[in-house]
Amino acid sequence: MCLYGVEMVEWEHKSKVPGKMHACGHDAHTTMLLGAAKLLKEHQDELQGTVILVFQPAEEGGGGAKKIVEAGVLKDVSAIFGLHVTNQLSLGQVSSREGPLLAGSGFFEAKISGKGGHAALPQHAIDPILAASNVIVSLQHLVSREADPLDSQVVTVAKFEGGGAFNVIPDSVTIGGTFRAFSTKSFTQLKRRIEQVITRQASVHMCNATVDFLEEEKPFFPPTVNNKDLHMFFKNVSGDMLGTQNYVEMQPLMGSEDFSFYQEAMPGHFSFVGMQDEAKPPMASPHSPHFEVNEDLLPIGASLHASMATRYLLDLKTSSLDKSYRKDEL
Repeated sequence: MCLYGVEMVEWEHKSKVPGKMHACGHDAHTTMLLGAAKLLKEHQDELQGTVILVFQPAEEGGGGAKKIVEAGVLKDVSAIFGLHVTNQLSLGQVSSREGPLLAGSGFFEAKISGKGGHAALPQHAIDPILAASNVIVSLQHLVSREADPLDSQVVTVAKFEGGGAFNVIPDSVTIGGTFRAFSTKSFTQLKRRIEQVITRQASVHMCNATVDFLEEEKPFFPPTVNNKDLHMFFKNVSGDMLGTQNYVEMQPLMGSEDFSFYQEAMPGHFSFVGMQDEAKPPMASPHSPHFEVNEDLLPIGASLHASMATRYLLDLKTSSLDKSYRKDEL
């Protein structure tokens, strides 16, 4: 899986495609799951059920998990586990939490149209850059003045395109960004107000605006919410493998994951595994052009995947997990 960006790390696996880079750990995630497959295959006769390994496409905004669920390939699965690398934890540490973990998210793009003209004669133009600037400021008020401070929400404009000359007011500009919330009610309210603010603020400046939430291209992600019983199970397995001192309870994050589509269809648990070698300089964040993977974490992640699969199926057979989990696939 690639991200848009220029890869700044000089190494043998550097991207050969301009404008696209290896980032966010997707290569590591694939490698860890392949490692788990090898371990599970070596102990196939000992497994107490069926393990399905999901090599999913289009995680970065494309909602690939939604397509996997819709295809029905997981219809007999009773539980699902996901693991993501992070530079925020030391090598050998893991982190997660029960309940809400990551926010629901959506994207928006707006075209604000005015009337182009010479920058020295603004009275003969209708300036969409000025309109868009006021739109962006007004959008920030949705969280600071309309949201409950105890109900985490985010609206970020991260794209602004318009004009190509220093002395020409363009006909139109395009802005775009993302919005995040943990509750469906807050998410729906943000979506409604984003459209209102953009269209009405543009109108104040005598411009027209259209808003596209890109639902076909980038479907809305639900919040990632960890199942209570599976979280306790994860803590037990990771504690036995890595030591209980290497489990770190995390706070909810405003990032999002399409793993949440799996959790809407079945009990699921998502967690993070650390890769920061404390003897070395701090590693770059997952979406940084300087992102790289500490390959020492790969056997840890592979073993954790395999351990959770084998232990879950064994516990399922001995009924130590919730009685509602009757199916024997993972």
